[in-house]
Order: sequence, then structure tokens, then C-alpha cells
Amino acid sequence: MKLHELQLNEGSRKSRKRVGRGTGSGHGKTSTRGQKGQNARSGGGVRLGFEGGQMPLFQRLPKRGFTNINRKEYAVVNLDALNRFEDGTEVTPELLLETGVVSNQKSGIKILAKGTVEKKLTVKAHKFSAAAKEAIEAAGGKTEVV
Repeated sequence: MKLHELQLNEGSRKSRKRVGRGTGSGHGKTSTRGQKGQNARSGGGVRLGFEGGQMPLFQRLPKRGFTNINRKEYAVVNLDALNRFEDGTEVTPELLLETGVVSNQKSGIKILAKGTVEKKLTVKAHKFSAAAKEAIEAAGGKTEVV
């Protein structure tokens, strides 16, 4: 099959229902809303989650916990991801974004100790795990909190 051989399937494009266009159309007068009632009125209908006056499910369920709106979420970088850089490189959050190690900086960058680092690097990040800091310094590098 080629692009110029494509054709529409029967019924794949359904025309919209045009209501309120006279009684002869079959969708005139009440415009398919029926007689009277809440849904027949303009602005009628019920809000999301309304259960006809019964206590809605989201209100019946117990509420627990707390969501901190000021929570900081860090982009995680493991030690083995730092091996792509040359010896003596200064690894900054900007460099990590540029090279695609992290796609989104979020609230900052945190270096974790998964894997090993074989290069002597100066790493600048917002947070370090204790084991990661130890490993970078053991390899002859430096850590710096931005």
C-alpha cells in the first residue's frame, strides 16, 4: 500500500448532529433533550461527582496523610553516569543538562552512589549522598554543593 492509495473507510468520518434546525430534521423543537427536567434546561445538569444527593464517593472515603506543596524533587544522577566525562572535567548541572544525562533539572540535582566513578572529576550539584561524596573523593575528585 502506498500513500496515494489510501482511502476513507465507510463510516470512519461521522458528521456531527445539528440540533435545533426545525422539526423536519428530526432534531428540532427540544433539540434531543426531551421534555422538561434538569438536563433540558440551559445550564442544566449536575456537577462532577454528584450522586443525586447521596454523599459522593470522594466525600465518603477517609482522608489520610499530607501533601507538602513545597516539596523539593531532585533529578537523580548515579556515579556510573559520570564516567562519560574526561578526566579533570568540572561537572555542573548545566553540563549534565547539555549532555542529556538529565532531561529536567527539577528542584536540583542529587548525586547517588550507584556504580563506581573511575575519573578524577570536580562535581558541582545541589545534593550528594554520603557514599557518593566518599566515592568521588576516593577517586581523587572534588565535590561542591551549589
